[in-house]
Amino acid sequence: MKAAVLRQVGTPLQIEDVQINKPGPHEVLIRTAAAGLCHSDLHFIEGSYPHPLPAVLGHESAGIVEQVGSEVRTVKPGDHVITCLSAFCGHCEHCVTGHLSLCQSPETKREASDEPRLSQGGAPMPQYLNLSSFAEQMLIHENACVAIRKDMPLDRAALIGCSVMTGVGAAIHTSNVRPGETVAVIGLGGVGLAAVNGAAIAGAGRIIAIDTVASKDNLAREFGATDFIDASQTDAVKQVIEMTKGGVHHSFEAIGLGKTAEQAFNMLRRGGTANVIGMIPVGQTLTLMGAAFLGEKRIQGSLMGSNRFPVDMPRLVDFYMSGKLKLDEMISQRIKLEQVNEGFADMKKGGLARSVITFDA
Repeated sequence: MKAAVLRQVGTPLQIEDVQINKPGPHEVLIRTAAAGLCHSDLHFIEGSYPHPLPAVLGHESAGIVEQVGSEVRTVKPGDHVITCLSAFCGHCEHCVTGHLSLCQSPETKREASDEPRLSQGGAPMPQYLNLSSFAEQMLIHENACVAIRKDMPLDRAALIGCSVMTGVGAAIHTSNVRPGETVAVIGLGGVGLAAVNGAAIAGAGRIIAIDTVASKDNLAREFGATDFIDASQTDAVKQVIEMTKGGVHHSFEAIGLGKTAEQAFNMLRRGGTANVIGMIPVGQTLTLMGAAFLGEKRIQGSLMGSNRFPVDMPRLVDFYMSGKLKLDEMISQRIKLEQVNEGFADMKKGGLARSVITFDA
């Protein structure tokens, strides 16, 4: 199969032939229909986070099941599915207490003594984030995908697999936004826009969208923002505090920088919660004023929107089909696998929401 391979940090992905194995007892072989380009992929390309190389990147995807292993009961050939990088075992402490996204069980991967899921020229290739979806096919654990209704367009469904689940989940699960509360979202890429949308679905009374690209004002409002701040022209923290007369109940950092995480904390009112969604590069630190904690302010991480994806993702599909979840507006461009490097170059310019690779049926 054709796949986009990262061979060396800081270099373009290469389109190469990669071999894919057959499904084991609890595995599913999927024909990839669409895969979104996520800023997390760019972190690995640029070396902000390490990963064994060479590797097939990609983790935001949807497709159609081609084969299933002998013990698979959740999906069958022909099912349309969304994948999720937070594969879960189903019986560890995290899973049985309802925190599926925190599962780290090695059971969702193959043993070192087994044949690899992916290989090239007889040499094993490490699977990226349980998926490696910049490829024509994916071989994954059954608990890394969920079946959805077949009238859902798969290019839009792919977005639910990471950015939408991460952003919406951060609002409704991790921070538990309640009707009437105030929200600020820093960074209006795919994840940030999804957080805006999630806060709107949760019933937030005021949603302040913040970005350094002024042209994202109208886009943010389409997703449910009530206000927009151009952070390139003003002190966003000061303006949020003035607009809300003391700060917001919930803030969401969706860029992945220490500075903006600090801003998310500093724009809180007493009792507020800052949620760091973005992947802050390894080595960056935060500096927070200790006295602020006397006001019961909190800062916390959010992993994939604290999801229970087998339940959450089909519900998000229903939200889209009923017009509540904005996905059409999030896709800035559709590209082919061979254009993946151009897509990442466009991402670095900062003007796009999401680029989606679409594969021929």
